[in-house]
Amino acid sequence: MKIHRLIIILGSVIVLSSCKTEISPRNLESVSIEEMKIDSASIRAIHVLKDSTLFFATSNGLIGMTSGFNNSVMTSEIKYDTITPHFRSIASNGNSLFVLSVGNPALLYKHTDGESHLVYKEEHKNVFYDAMAFFNAKNGIAMGDPTDDCLSIIRTDDGGNSWTKIACENLPKIIKGEAAFAASNTNIAIVNSNVWIVTGGQRSRVFHSPDMGNTWRVYNTPITQGGKMTGIYSVDFYDSKNGIIFGGNWEKKNDMKSNKAITNDGGKTWKLVADNRNPGYKSCVQYIPDTNGKELIAIGSTGMSFSNDSGSTWKEVSTEKDYYTIQFVNKNIAWLAGKNKIGKLILK
Repeated sequence: MKIHRLIIILGSVIVLSSCKTEISPRNLESVSIEEMKIDSASIRAIHVLKDSTLFFATSNGLIGMTSGFNNSVMTSEIKYDTITPHFRSIASNGNSLFVLSVGNPALLYKHTDGESHLVYKEEHKNVFYDAMAFFNAKNGIAMGDPTDDCLSIIRTDDGGNSWTKIACENLPKIIKGEAAFAASNTNIAIVNSNVWIVTGGQRSRVFHSPDMGNTWRVYNTPITQGGKMTGIYSVDFYDSKNGIIFGGNWEKKNDMKSNKAITNDGGKTWKLVADNRNPGYKSCVQYIPDTNGKELIAIGSTGMSFSNDSGSTWKEVSTEKDYYTIQFVNKNIAWLAGKNKIGKLILK
């Protein structure tokens, strides 16, 4: 009798699990954008909260915040001596914001309760940091161009109060002419303790660490390479196995060859998608939340494209130019930023 009951229970579980609702990808025809002007500022660094609040950092040393209501924007300015930092990276550990500048010197600030404190500074003729992200409240990472024979990678394990640069002996070597692009603060993707970092220039590769930057492997990709402005501009992962890289040739933005690829083995191997088909160059690609890895948006100075089949095919959904980066609040709302503007994206 007990065995019979067990069989019935197991059968019920199997039936219930087999009846889970599959997510049907949307077929977007267009999107709407509520635009707000930010004068004299290039914005490539944004961070959004689940309540739709947007934080952003600008090329002229501003940290800004808006909820989008009544187009109100609050800003605070950061200066270092006579230097106005050019911010292209922003991240949060849930307690504070962190903003990181490009160029020499590299300046990393912790911003809490309206006050900013310098927590890392690096001086070198070649220093140029491109992106930053946090694993959790304690552990964060930022990456930049090489100052030696490896990428520049700094980490924190104390909530961003202090940062340490990883020695080149503990990192894969780069190829001469290989670097990264500070195009959208999406050179880094994080899933749990995994981090992926992407490069361009003479080589277009993916650097992966499964343990928050302690150990590293590097993998080749089929993305276009060999020029000063060719390569991977953005990476995103839906889970620890499935991800996408996007980029192209900034000098030939309509070139659609070898500029987008996907992986299903955690970044070890990459397969080109929509090769020689739209879209061309894009500076940022992101999975849309809660769509089971099916829906993606790619944006750049040439407009916005949407995929509902994990990147195999794409459709242009907006011709709005000069947006460089995107981050989603949920499956229906995202924030955009670019040249002298931010925008709230509504998916129809």
